[in-house]
Amino acid sequence: MGNKKRDPGKFSFQPFEDLKKIVDLKGIKLEPRQVPLKKEEVAEEEVREEDDDRVFVEAMREVREIKEFRRLPARRPDFSPTGRKCSTDREALDALREILSGRRPMHLPDTPEYVEWVNRDYRDDIIRKLHEGKFSIQDSLDLHGLNLPDAEAEVASFLKDSMRMRLRCVKIIHGRGLRSPAGPVLKNAVMKMLSGRFRKKVIAFVSARQCDGGLGALYVLLR
Repeated sequence: MGNKKRDPGKFSFQPFEDLKKIVDLKGIKLEPRQVPLKKEEVAEEEVREEDDDRVFVEAMREVREIKEFRRLPARRPDFSPTGRKCSTDREALDALREILSGRRPMHLPDTPEYVEWVNRDYRDDIIRKLHEGKFSIQDSLDLHGLNLPDAEAEVASFLKDSMRMRLRCVKIIHGRGLRSPAGPVLKNAVMKMLSGRFRKKVIAFVSARQCDGGLGALYVLLR
């Protein structure tokens, strides 16, 4: 006679196995019983609430109300968008007049014509020192009156001579090209040569100070 295998998840003795079937058949609803708290638990809960209240009162004992803060007058902001804009416009026009008259120097790095370039082997702060005139200019080249091929030939010859004489800082005057329909042709050609063909011999170049030609000239720092 073979042994019948028993499901390990079930107990062999199950006296209430058919209880659920009977309950469903009779339509009886079983609701969970609400067990009231014991007197000792109720007393303990009340004591805990009293302790919390006493701690709060103790912590607030030294707190004093500042009567002056009961009513704070509301102040209207002094800022007036329309008035500020007009004031800013007037300041900008006044600054422009001073620059045109020569009473105020132009901050060249804020202009769109300002250019700077530094070899990636060197730190960027060398640009600021170069633009501020920290390096003495040892020679210069003026390209005014030259066409593009002649200007490129002059720049190449000038740079080679400067490197042969081991000059450190030179200036190239290229002009601003404001009257040219094609824009600053010579300026763009010089920058292309310095950052391309001669880049291994150039540390950095930047627009010159106003006293040295400003946006129409470049300081060039050679290796």
